[in-house]
Amino acid sequence: MTTAFFSHDDCMKHNMGPEHPECPERLSAILSYIADTNLEQDLDWVRPEEITRDQLLMVHPEKYLQQLDMMQPTRGRVFTDPDTAMMPDTLRAARLAAGANVQAVDMVMSSQVTNAFVCARPPGHHAERSKSMGFCFYNNVALAAMRALNFHHLERVAIIDFDVHQGNGTVDIVSGDERILMCSSFQHPFYPHSHVYRQAPNIINAPIEANCSAADYRKAVETAWVKKLQDFKPQVILISAGFDSHRLDPMAELNLDTEDYRWLTEMITSVAHDHSNDRVISTLEGGYHLKALAESVTAHLQVLNSVY
Repeated sequence: MTTAFFSHDDCMKHNMGPEHPECPERLSAILSYIADTNLEQDLDWVRPEEITRDQLLMVHPEKYLQQLDMMQPTRGRVFTDPDTAMMPDTLRAARLAAGANVQAVDMVMSSQVTNAFVCARPPGHHAERSKSMGFCFYNNVALAAMRALNFHHLERVAIIDFDVHQGNGTVDIVSGDERILMCSSFQHPFYPHSHVYRQAPNIINAPIEANCSAADYRKAVETAWVKKLQDFKPQVILISAGFDSHRLDPMAELNLDTEDYRWLTEMITSVAHDHSNDRVISTLEGGYHLKALAESVTAHLQVLNSVY
C-alpha cells in the first residue's frame, strides 16, 4: 500500500495576478523539491478528474454554483472579494482540486492506497457554503467529508485544520454536524476574524497568539485535540494542511518549522492508526514562503509514506 499524490498541471493555470501570494509557483516548488529528494518515486501519482456538479451540491447550493459560473470571465480577472480573483482557468482548477479530494476519499476507503495528499490549488477552507473568500471557491475538505459520510456511509469523520488562518468556511459548513469533529489551530486575532467563538460542540478551536513559540504551540494543540480525537474514534481523518504557520511565512506571525509539521503529522497518523485503519486524506491549504512550503510538505509526506 502507498501514499497517493494527487496533482494536475491545470491547477497551475489559475493565476490571480502578479505578486499574489497564492501563486502557481507554490505547486511547482513542491513538485521540484520532492523530485530532488527522490520521494516522488515512493508515491502513487494520480491525475485527478473534475468534481461533478452533483458532488459539489453535497456542500454548495445550486444558486452559489451558478453565481460562480456567471462571474468567471472569458478574459482578464474578476474579484469575488478583495483577495480572491477569478480568471478563465479558475473554475477548472477549482473543480480539479475538489475532484481530487473526492477521488482521494474513494481510493483510501476502497483500500487502493493507505492515505493521500492532494497537491492542488486553489485551496478551499475559507469557502463557506454560499460565499467565496480567502483565495477559496469550493470547500475541498468539506466535500471530502460529505463523500465519506454520504457515499461511503461512515459515521464519524474528523477534520484537522492546522493552517495559520482559521477555516471559517469549513466551520460554517460542518458546525453542529455530530458526525464530524473539527479540530483547528490558528493565529488569533487574525484573518478571517470570524467563527472563532462558534460554540457548537463538534468544533474544537485552539487559537494561538502571535509570536507563540513552537513548544507552546505543540502543547496547546496536544491539549486541545488529542483526547477529543481519541474519544471521537474517527473512521477517517481529513487534514486541511496549511503550512503558513512556518516562521518564514510572510502571511503570519507564528514560529513553526519543518520538524513541527513532521510532529503534527506523526500525532495525526497515530490517532489514525488507533481508530481509522491508518486512513488519512490531506489537502493543501496555505503556505506562501516557497522553500519553507516545499520542505514542510515533504516532511508531511515522508510521515504519511512511512505509515505502512
